[in-house]
Amino acid sequence: MDLFPPEPSAPPPRPPLAERMRPRALEEFEGQEHLVGEGKFLSAVFKSECPPSLIFWGPPGSGKTTLGHLIARASRCHFVFFSAVLSGVKEVRELVTEARARRKRGERTILFVDEIHRFNRVQQDAFLPHVEDGTIILMGATTENPSFEVTGPLLSRCKVLTLKPLRIEQVVSLLRRALGDRERGLGDRHIECESTLLEEIAEWAEGDARRALNLLEQSVALCPQGGDGCVLTTREVREAAQHRVVLFDKGREEHYNVISAFIKSLRGSDPDAAVYWLARLLEAGEDPLFVARRMVIFASEDVGNADPQGLPVAVAALQAFHAVGMPEGWIPLSHAATYLASAPKSNASYLAYRKAAAEIQETGSLPVPLHLRNAPTRLMKAEGYAEGYLYPHNFPDHTVAQQYLPDRLVGRRYYDPTEEGAEREIGRRLEKWRESTDKEHDERG
Repeated sequence: MDLFPPEPSAPPPRPPLAERMRPRALEEFEGQEHLVGEGKFLSAVFKSECPPSLIFWGPPGSGKTTLGHLIARASRCHFVFFSAVLSGVKEVRELVTEARARRKRGERTILFVDEIHRFNRVQQDAFLPHVEDGTIILMGATTENPSFEVTGPLLSRCKVLTLKPLRIEQVVSLLRRALGDRERGLGDRHIECESTLLEEIAEWAEGDARRALNLLEQSVALCPQGGDGCVLTTREVREAAQHRVVLFDKGREEHYNVISAFIKSLRGSDPDAAVYWLARLLEAGEDPLFVARRMVIFASEDVGNADPQGLPVAVAALQAFHAVGMPEGWIPLSHAATYLASAPKSNASYLAYRKAAAEIQETGSLPVPLHLRNAPTRLMKAEGYAEGYLYPHNFPDHTVAQQYLPDRLVGRRYYDPTEEGAEREIGRRLEKWRESTDKEHDERG
């Protein structure tokens, strides 16, 4: 009789929500209608008892692993998940031996290799004989372009399927299912959540189902639980989705006060104040290269195209200091400071980038139009890359009406030249080109 029986072990922790909600049937799968719709390529694969070897190429959370699971289930194949990050050729040999034993029993094996691009060429070639003799059905998942990351011999034995990011409404559908599912999801929490908030989560996810479900789970964990469930709000979602911000060391306050006065004097077109604060910095022992680098930044941020010579002057001052050092190095720095302070000012280039960056935060990773993509490989050409691109040098004035922004952003303007200095001419030139291209657009209908 054991006087001290072992304590019952605690139940294992639940897998993450994204793993629990992985579709178990094709009816639960969202997106990729170009592959799984009626009459599409995968519709035939799901009906086959011997699916082909496949490479799934697409962004994270688009359903690559899930499709592998579903195909294995539909074809009654044994599914083996294999991570190229954690395993190597030795493990491949062991899995092939097991697959060979299953084959003798009449059972096929799908070897699903996650992040197959992590394997080098020799490791990838280790699959070739086993794919050829039917020992394994290889299915690889990659976020990288197979044209560059998967060997030619392996590509020739696999069908490459391109997956797309999920649309907002598809991600929202997954989130609703997770909120209502009592068995695998969060249905037992009785969570209330407005549709607009689910759409915000989907926007943050940028077409990644896993990221969306993880964010939902993290947001719900921050939600106070009441007797009748909880109401998920923007506060919890924003808190869960926050980005880490790297802060500067604020221990040397006077250093930042003086450098701030120097930059603002340059911006305010006061060369006297600028050279005074420059002297304050250098005489106090500040690193002159730090000051020079700040002027390089200023030349683009605050002078910009109003005086295109501002940046070369600032860079030349930085290089000159590297060449002569102190004690004479202050001379080219003073030269640059007085030039930049006296130059016409424009922050239009700076603002153009900030507007574009804000647009990205709002709209996410919009796809590059196919005609603008490079197409160095046969696969990429077959996908429609570079088709329809118009080479501007073949047209009058070396310009041609052509879409360069993603579909959703056509017509957006980020760069608005000022009337200062050389930027006045830039603005007039752009206006002429825009009028010409707009006219061509109208004539083409």
